[in-house]
Amino acid sequence: MKLLLASRTLPVPKGISIEVKGRAVRVKGPRGTLTRDFKHLAVDMFLTEDKDGNKVLQVDCHFGKKKRLASIRTVCSHVKNMFTGVTKGFEYKMRLVYAHFPININIENQGKKVEIRNFLGEKRVRVVNMLDGVKIARSDGVKDELVLSGSDLENVSRSAALVSQSCRVRVLDIRKFLDGIYVSEKGLLVKD
Repeated sequence: MKLLLASRTLPVPKGISIEVKGRAVRVKGPRGTLTRDFKHLAVDMFLTEDKDGNKVLQVDCHFGKKKRLASIRTVCSHVKNMFTGVTKGFEYKMRLVYAHFPININIENQGKKVEIRNFLGEKRVRVVNMLDGVKIARSDGVKDELVLSGSDLENVSRSAALVSQSCRVRVLDIRKFLDGIYVSEKGLLVKD
């Protein structure tokens, strides 16, 4: 059954400016600017004010079935992650796991590129480039830990996935050979 109108509102936090042009959203905050395009979804997006005079992003869907109605909350979640990214930022921590051959890490290009050496004793050098706006660094207090940080949650998590996927055990038994680089912690860059 089609629903005549489904709507969801998202309050805009103080200190953040937001622009909605068509279905493209640009969010500016203390940590920078993020843009995202939702033109592939059949939803209406516009800025309004609530009864207290605060800015509110409203997302509407007319005559939507189940899948199109689900996209409303998805859009709101993505924009909310953009709000969090430009105010607090995101941080992923990754641990190097090895049993015999120690994995060597070289971070180059001001945290934009990482070289992984000696994985399972292999001579091959694995090079992973970070996505836009993501920095990688070694942890200060913990041995064999990498810290990925940035404003865009999607780019930070995708960069962590690229690092993790570059060190997967291929032909050996993965129950026995647990070597690799794994995400150990996800959180915000600025703690409350």
